[in-house]
Amino acid sequence: MKPHRFLDQLRDVETAPLYGHVEELAAGLVRASGPAARLGQLCEIGLSDGRTTPAEVVAVSERGITLIPLELDVSLALGARVTATPHDRRMLAGDGFAGRAVDALGRPIDGAGPVAGGVSHISAEVSALDRVNPATVMATGVRAIDGLLTLGVGQRIGIFAASGVGKTSLIEQLAAQIDCDRCILCLVGERGREVSGLWDMAQATAAPERFTLVAATSDESPVMRARAVDQALALADHWRARGEHVVLMLDSITRLAMALREIGLAAGAPPTVRAYTPNVFAALPRIVERCGAVRGGGAITAIMTVLSETDDVDDPIVEVMKSLLDGHIVLSRLLADQGHFPAIDIVRSVSRQAARLVEPDHLALMRNAVGLLAAYDENRVMIESGVYRARSNERIDAAIAARAALAGFLRQPNDEAVAPAATLASLRTVPS
Repeated sequence: MKPHRFLDQLRDVETAPLYGHVEELAAGLVRASGPAARLGQLCEIGLSDGRTTPAEVVAVSERGITLIPLELDVSLALGARVTATPHDRRMLAGDGFAGRAVDALGRPIDGAGPVAGGVSHISAEVSALDRVNPATVMATGVRAIDGLLTLGVGQRIGIFAASGVGKTSLIEQLAAQIDCDRCILCLVGERGREVSGLWDMAQATAAPERFTLVAATSDESPVMRARAVDQALALADHWRARGEHVVLMLDSITRLAMALREIGLAAGAPPTVRAYTPNVFAALPRIVERCGAVRGGGAITAIMTVLSETDDVDDPIVEVMKSLLDGHIVLSRLLADQGHFPAIDIVRSVSRQAARLVEPDHLALMRNAVGLLAAYDENRVMIESGVYRARSNERIDAAIAARAALAGFLRQPNDEAVAPAATLASLRTVPS
């Protein structure tokens, strides 16, 4: 039979909507008798005033479903009707999001009116053989990174730090200075003040239209915090598929893991190390692998911040992310306390693509500088306590002689952008 547009429209009509009723309420949690729904699907829960509030399905069983409301400040009642919506985890994308700030559902939060031209986006799987290694150097304008931790277009890196060591300042500097077609700022579980500050920074740049902000603050539900990452990735997927270079800044992956843990515990999943549930360790690799460069297309360069509970950088999320990413930049509280910005601990940091991306002479300078820093760091106690005697070890003597030059090279104001050629020239002045 020949297809007809009326038949296509009839297939999308729900003549008998599926529904159930609320049977149990807990803090941030709803259990209902139905409807038959899929994991991640949205449902609408009826309120006493006739309105509805959305909730996401986080567990399904023969007895019913478990949901987490997207809005926390609503009053729910037993017996309220729960209706399935036709929408799953599809997110909105499109050029209308350029220069806009939105929430985890793609709704504007910048007061500039509705987002125009949003289209439903389904994540397309990229096969392993279609993912390619970074082939182009990505200049950040930060000497410590461009000179000693060189990054490539499409690389996935993490900024690892405890609180209060300059992570936000470094993120702002990178966002303002990296040359790209699009920059997506995804803030998960952050304070509202930081969301406002980062958006003000983006608007003050020469090209505010290349920025898109997706935010779910710490006072929002765990479902909204997790969906903020999905929304940001949908936008990045959309623009990468058109051949554009997208920089995705996710702050922070640790707070995303905490949101996923809340969802997992609500769904009845067993807690494992540090009470993180299995869904956390299943989601993190998928998020990382959705980023990167693709063959014959664009690239998503991912910069993800990872909060460590201590400066020893030893918690499970830190270890998992270090194994998944293409490099990690570790910030040091010791350097931050000395007023050293950016407080990058070069010895503990690494870019797994740097050796492939830089020229041989740059690589030699890089290895010399890192070696000198490592030699000083290894013998710091002897040197600074006065125990070490000059000319006892040639390499330690060289590290001491280069200390001032390396410190000057690594220090940089957060409003200064340095060209790659100037960075390389400065690196050549470091004694070998």
